[in-house]
Amino acid sequence: MTIDFKDPSHITQEAIAQLNQELAEKSPRQILKFALSQFDSIGISFSGSEDVCLIEMGHKLRSPLPVFSLDTGRLHPETYQFIERVREHYGIDIEILSPDAQQLQDFVKKKGLFSFYQDGHKECCGIRKVAPLRNKLSGLSAWITGQRKDQSPSTRSEVPVIEIDEANSQGDRKLIKFNPLANWSSKEVWDYIRLSEAPYNALHEKGFVSIGCEPCTRPVLPNQHEREGRWWWEEETQKECGLHVKE
Repeated sequence: MTIDFKDPSHITQEAIAQLNQELAEKSPRQILKFALSQFDSIGISFSGSEDVCLIEMGHKLRSPLPVFSLDTGRLHPETYQFIERVREHYGIDIEILSPDAQQLQDFVKKKGLFSFYQDGHKECCGIRKVAPLRNKLSGLSAWITGQRKDQSPSTRSEVPVIEIDEANSQGDRKLIKFNPLANWSSKEVWDYIRLSEAPYNALHEKGFVSIGCEPCTRPVLPNQHEREGRWWWEEETQKECGLHVKE
């Protein structure tokens, strides 16, 4: 199916659902190639191992490859080193997005550096992650993520390979989101990383699977799901920061 993404009237839930059925049969590289060919104003969100797969697939499909990453100010040292290794390995520019300095200063002054242990992570994530991302996405027509269905059975089990991003669309402007790895498993991600010799975060060698901010991430034990290492003090179904869900 062909959609004219420049015409908002063509971007309907029905049209996107039909295109999703067609693209779901394609490989992640084919989905990524389609996404990059359809939009000039598009970006790849980069933070973890899944996103490295997208960069590995995409760096030969488009130059310059549009990649951005969120710096919350609370990442592990290993994560900052990882970002730099990816930049050097692929010879790409990575746009670093930071929180609004005044908003963050006011928040920390009022609630301290660890309020999320008492009242949940949503407010902190809202300032450090969601607001900078939405500011970035307001200038894009589409973006690409490394979301997978099996990352969080309670919140991501229905992740499509293409969707209208309801959480980040504004008014009549419909933002398109691609999830080329939606149908891949964690094993497939790591098989691809090893085969392509792509860089990865050194924390993976220390028992970390899903990696976020340093205070909110810990290693998982054998047979634990990867998301159990994120915000472990909170109820299981709340393990999202707001980047992919409508508030």
